Amino acid sequence: MQDQFLRKIDYLRISVTDRCNLRCKYCMPTEGIQWMPHDFILSFEEILRLMRISTQLGFRRFRITGGEPLVRKDILDFLREAAQLPGVEDLMLTTNGMLLPEMAFDLKAAGVQRVNISLDTMDPKRFSENTRGGDVSKVIQGVFRSLEAGLNPVKINVVVVRDFNTEELPDFLKLAKQYPLHIRFIELMPIGVSSDHRTDFVPITEMKERLGILEEPPTQDIRGGGPAEYFRPSGYKGSIGFISALSRHFCNTCNRVRLTADGKLRPCLHSRHEVDLREALRNDSSDADLLKLFAQAVWNKPAEHHMNSQAWQDTRVMSQIGG
Repeated sequence: MQDQFLRKIDYLRISVTDRCNLRCKYCMPTEGIQWMPHDFILSFEEILRLMRISTQLGFRRFRITGGEPLVRKDILDFLREAAQLPGVEDLMLTTNGMLLPEMAFDLKAAGVQRVNISLDTMDPKRFSENTRGGDVSKVIQGVFRSLEAGLNPVKINVVVVRDFNTEELPDFLKLAKQYPLHIRFIELMPIGVSSDHRTDFVPITEMKERLGILEEPPTQDIRGGGPAEYFRPSGYKGSIGFISALSRHFCNTCNRVRLTADGKLRPCLHSRHEVDLREALRNDSSDADLLKLFAQAVWNKPAEHHMNSQAWQDTRVMSQIGG
């Protein structure tokens, strides 16, 4: 369906858990976060019902996120059912990659078509420090297992942070040249913990200068339909993408809303406005009633975010929203 600004909204990001097996510094505070009580989290049956209802409004693309979605028990059974729902044309997953070595082939068999892997650094020490104990070798192994499993495309999300991973950008470029991987460099957004680190922000123009691809013509042949601007230099097996959330925001073409693990529908990542679907679900609301709430949320999607002028003002951190 369309919102009041005539944008086509057909993409639902679904967080299935707030839990994660990493503690990334720009995502979580040092002391961690208090996990939501089990009863607060939507059951898989409730999520499947909401997915079925959303397809009546024209939602066709669904991305499963967390926290880390692969830590949730019975996630493969859920994905298998979700992939078989009428109207679901694209089922995707965003993951930190730690569990992909064991699960990539099972994800493909369950009906997941493609995967985005968060990987901000390939340096073992730097990765361990940034994630507070993660093992980058598992993530890298998961990247190649995903390729072997036939997940396509395999995209790697790199949040660029000044004086942390800027020197590694050419190394990621080599990955895209040597393998059919799609590397997306993402501007750091002032959300949650990262709200206090605006000086760490690196604009897309600087990233392109560092990589020497300012003169490359962009291409739009990478499957996804998201906000990234892609480049495929001559001789590359993969591609390079840039997601500019701040320096040149893409709100006028935004096509998504988000469902949090506790059943709140958020029309915009940076807005505090939420529609409580969990309460409606558990008060025996009809499908028609839930459909109206969905339509209301989509219609009230704001024209744009205000991250350029406002830091995150919310009780949630990024892992509790679903990215």
